[in-house]
Amino acid sequence: MWSPSTKPSTPMSCGSNRAACLALAAILITHPASAAGVVSLNLCTDELLLALAPERIAALSPLARDPTLSVFADAGARHPWVRPSAEAVLRLHPDLVLAGRYGAQAAVAILRDRGLRVEQVAEPTDFPGVAAEITHVAAILDVPARGAALTASMQAHLAAIRPRPGTSAIFWEARGYTAGPTSFAAAVMQTAGLVNAGTGRVVGVEAMRAHPPALLIMAQAPAYPSLATDLLAHPALAALPRRTIAPALLTCPGPWSITAAEQLSH
Repeated sequence: MWSPSTKPSTPMSCGSNRAACLALAAILITHPASAAGVVSLNLCTDELLLALAPERIAALSPLARDPTLSVFADAGARHPWVRPSAEAVLRLHPDLVLAGRYGAQAAVAILRDRGLRVEQVAEPTDFPGVAAEITHVAAILDVPARGAALTASMQAHLAAIRPRPGTSAIFWEARGYTAGPTSFAAAVMQTAGLVNAGTGRVVGVEAMRAHPPALLIMAQAPAYPSLATDLLAHPALAALPRRTIAPALLTCPGPWSITAAEQLSH
C-alpha cells in the first residue's frame, strides 16, 4: 500500500486509515503559501485542499470529517466546517472558495455576485484526469511544486501495480446499480487488470446469479444498512467470489484511489 516516506511539515494525522496518508506525499517541499483564507464546499475539494495546502484552510464541508466518506477524516475534524450557504461563507471573508461542478449552485452564484473568487472543480473519471485535476488545483492554490510532487508519486505507484490477467468483474452498488464503462470505478478496475462487466444499469439478484462475473466488487457495508444495500448481502450469492473496498477510496477520485486498484490486483 502506498504511503509517504516523508512526514509533512504541517501537523496532520492519518489516524488508523493508512489510505489517508497517500495524498500527504504532496507536502514534501517547504513552499510558502498565502495566509489562511480558502473555504471548500465539496468533499472532493476538501480532500485536495487538505492534501495540497492545509495551512490555508478557513473552513471545509461537514463531510470532510466523516470517516466513511473522507480519507482525511482525522485531519478534517481539526478544521472548522461550514454549511454550503452563501450567508455562512460570507461571514468567513475567504479569499477563495472551492466547489464542485454541480453542488451548491445557488451559493456559488451568490458568492460570485458578491465578488468572491470561486473555482469549481470537475470530478475526473480516470487517473490521467486525477493528475490533471491535481495540477489545476495546485495552480489555483499557488503550490505547483506540491502538485507536481503528488502527481509524480501517484504515477510511480500506478506503474508499480501488477494487474491480474483479464478477470471479469462487476462493481455492484446500492439498489443493484453497476459501475458503467466510463465511471471512475471502471478505471480503477482496469488499472487492476479486471474486465468490467457492468453497464451502469441495475442488475438484480436473480440476474447476477444467472450470469455471475468471476469477481463481485462492493463497497464495505455501511454501519446502518438499508433496503438499498440489503441485496448486496443476499445469501443466494454467498458463494460468489467477492472483494470489498472502503467507500472513501472511491467517493472522490484521487491518488488515494490507487489503494483500491492495488487491493483488486492481488
